[in-house]
Amino acid sequence: QETLHADAKCRLASNVKRLRKTASLSQEELGLRVCADHAYISRIEAGRQNPTLESLAEIANALEASVAELLR
Repeated sequence: QETLHADAKCRLASNVKRLRKTASLSQEELGLRVCADHAYISRIEAGRQNPTLESLAEIANALEASVAELLR
């Protein structure tokens, strides 16, 4: 179970970073779009932060993606 959790965090981290860069956004710009500090985005991209479902939805919306796409 822990490996499954770690794998999901790794996929989320990678997908957020990839989609953010595709959108040509800095961590700070993405943070401003979702009313979060750039350090919060940094921790998500590093796999050190567990965002809430609400935060995932806001991030997905800001990146013009679905929550499912963030978790794939």
